[in-house]
Amino acid sequence: MNARAKKILLLLLAAALLFGSSQMQKSLNRDREQLGLTRTDTLDNAPPMLAFTTVALGGFRGLISNYLWMRANDLQVDDKYFEAAQLADWITDLEPHFTQVWTFQAWNMAYNISVKFKDFPDRWRWVERAIELLRDNGLRYNPNDVLMYRELAWFFQHKMGQNLDDANWYYKQQWVMEMTPFFGANGTNFSELLQPQSTNAVLLREKYKIDPVFAEKLNAQYGPLDWRLPEAHAIYWGALGLEKAKENPDKVKADDLITLRRNIYGSMLQAFYHGRFIANPFNQSYALVPDLGLIPKVNDAYETMMREDEKNRDHIASAHRNFLRSAIYFLYEENRVADAAKWFRYLGGNYPDKPIIDGDPNSFPRNVTLDEYAVTRVQGDIGDTSQERTTAAVQGLLARSYMELAIGQDDRYAGFRLLAGKVYEHYQAEISRMKSNLQRIGLPPFADLNRAVLNQLLDPQQGAPYAMRAVIRSQLGMPGETNVPPMTVSTNPPATATVSSNAPAAGPSDSAK
Repeated sequence: MNARAKKILLLLLAAALLFGSSQMQKSLNRDREQLGLTRTDTLDNAPPMLAFTTVALGGFRGLISNYLWMRANDLQVDDKYFEAAQLADWITDLEPHFTQVWTFQAWNMAYNISVKFKDFPDRWRWVERAIELLRDNGLRYNPNDVLMYRELAWFFQHKMGQNLDDANWYYKQQWVMEMTPFFGANGTNFSELLQPQSTNAVLLREKYKIDPVFAEKLNAQYGPLDWRLPEAHAIYWGALGLEKAKENPDKVKADDLITLRRNIYGSMLQAFYHGRFIANPFNQSYALVPDLGLIPKVNDAYETMMREDEKNRDHIASAHRNFLRSAIYFLYEENRVADAAKWFRYLGGNYPDKPIIDGDPNSFPRNVTLDEYAVTRVQGDIGDTSQERTTAAVQGLLARSYMELAIGQDDRYAGFRLLAGKVYEHYQAEISRMKSNLQRIGLPPFADLNRAVLNQLLDPQQGAPYAMRAVIRSQLGMPGETNVPPMTVSTNPPATATVSSNAPAAGPSDSAK
């Protein structure tokens, strides 16, 4: 074969190989697209520099971002946080569709960098920046990535909602201040937000990326919730992630759906434990108390979880039982005894062979009354036979009751007084098995304990603020402050329900409400 024929044959072979490789490349491209590995689509509304780098650098973006990532880790080890954060911005610019880059950098800001600062405002800036990184930028380029929704929900549920960070209360206060203009003083106002063109509705959508219509739907399904608190927003982002998963079922794993549901259910449980925000106008302080209105919804959530996650059913059932025990106690504590009795029966019907009192293996629901259970919850913390601790507990419950009365929480006032009387009775009954005990370690008369607590609160020099003292006096039908020594002031409010012959009234008089 002459040289010319060889050249023609080689050219034909090269052409055939090129054609074959092009067909193979088409098949590879299809597979890469289905697996989400190809990122050649144009970024919508991207800054000019980001749009340029994603096109001009091509495959070199990965190499550059890997180097920057290693450099960012080195800077963090050297406590150069601001430089590390700047590199994080560059990395996400180079790899805008790489989920792990966004979640890692956001986690780093919220959990690693924030705690390096002692001042709570400095910590909050880093936590808020982490949320903004995912919410404003990460989801902008990855609107269907359920893992990013899960991470965002976790920041609200765990970093802000729980109390593992010393600054958690500061985070909550800052978020309350940001959300109150939108959702009102009680966190439940949707009337204005459902008007699409209202100023607050537009700002909520544009700045916080919250759709009021979807939020109102979730509020009806899981609430009512206080949307000033982080738990409501954890539920929002978890539920939105589930909606995106429905739109892209081929790109979602079953475990991803389970974690999103856990974001929702876990946040509902937290909202039950501390989902009601109460302001004390007398000292400008705030408190989070249980939201008992959520008990039926949280219970339904647990039942749903047990149906959906058969593998972890036993663990979920254990958590469900603990939730019911707390729900019963909190209802009793707020003087909602009928509701507490209803859920006490529900607990006994679903878990008849599980003890309900820690450390007492025979405390099955059939062997324990509601009163005994509620009192034992307190006694378990103070010790059954400690005169000093029982006295302190009774007086603490009485003081708490008057504080609740002052801020208008009448049910909680009555509940704490009722519980104080029950604890007193239980202790006296326990030690009275020997007559000598009543004289040796018996408690003072209940009326004396009550009088001491009230006198201390009403003391003009060392007691509660004047405005609070005035409210307590008014609610109890007592005269205004005079120069008469505190011990001469009447301390017996009109009774509406008697706990015992030596116990206080269960609630304020009708005229005091």
